[in-house]
Amino acid sequence: MTRAIVMTNTGGPEVLQLQDIKLPKPGKDEVQVRIKAIGVNFIETYQRSGLYKVQLPFTPGGEMAGEVVAVGRAVTAFKPGDRVGCGTAAGGCYAEMANLPAARLVKLPRGISDEMAAAGLLKGMTAQYLLRQVYKVDHNDTILIHAAAGGVGLIVCQWASALGATVIGTVSSPAKAKLAKANGCTHVIDYTKKDFVKEVKRLTKGAMLPVVYDSIGADTFPASLDCLQKFGLFVSFGNTSGPVPPLSPVLLMQKGSLFMTRPTLFDFTRTPQMLAAIAADFFKVVKNGTVNISINQRYSLADAAQAHRDLHARKTTGSILLIP
Repeated sequence: MTRAIVMTNTGGPEVLQLQDIKLPKPGKDEVQVRIKAIGVNFIETYQRSGLYKVQLPFTPGGEMAGEVVAVGRAVTAFKPGDRVGCGTAAGGCYAEMANLPAARLVKLPRGISDEMAAAGLLKGMTAQYLLRQVYKVDHNDTILIHAAAGGVGLIVCQWASALGATVIGTVSSPAKAKLAKANGCTHVIDYTKKDFVKEVKRLTKGAMLPVVYDSIGADTFPASLDCLQKFGLFVSFGNTSGPVPPLSPVLLMQKGSLFMTRPTLFDFTRTPQMLAAIAADFFKVVKNGTVNISINQRYSLADAAQAHRDLHARKTTGSILLIP
């Protein structure tokens, strides 16, 4: 027997219930992992609420780090005792132990702790595809990242700054502004007090931006489009305030022949080779000190519901961990 958070229906944080479960032996392509630390991400709140459909009963969690206990008969890349991390599981990580697809795991190198991996893999790989693949940021760029003090935001600020870019970040409080500034954000805008479009226009002297990274969604749309220069790219990669409403392609024409994309990490890690490459790039910037993973909240596994409440209330900054 082991313990896991199990949802039998969708709804508020109260549906996250700690239960004793019987864990079978790993399937032929699975690895059984004793979990040491679990990352909490907004995608789990979407699954919990029903915004993203999951098959019930369901154990949330796509990000964890731990030690291999057993492997399925077809698994050759891992063995018992290996330290592994995961940032793209379809679920199952809110648990003391779990059977996870071998194709979704990476080995953790020396210098990357369990907590660092659990707190950073999903967010760090997201930052990697945003900055190095969706739009290749360089030293000539000025970029905007919404929710700059969040888990992905803090990594993006540090990484983009190290690339030489000028980073404009939006936040919702003075404390978050201070945190973003300390993590490489050149200019910080409290969007609860200032019009961020006007501030971007002022900061860029009217030139506006080649790219906007937006994980907030409804609250920052369509204003994010107004921060872009002609042919600019709007990257919508989350919807913490609700989904971006449907739009006509004509709107992109009217605002300057803009481009828009809604990427997902799962596409950028769809093969084990792609997963290993994107994870290695992230591990490199952590190990060389370019990126520091801020773990600002830790909860016990039993307190997963409270972690979700605090995440919804925007009380959290950086990464959130559950500790089994």
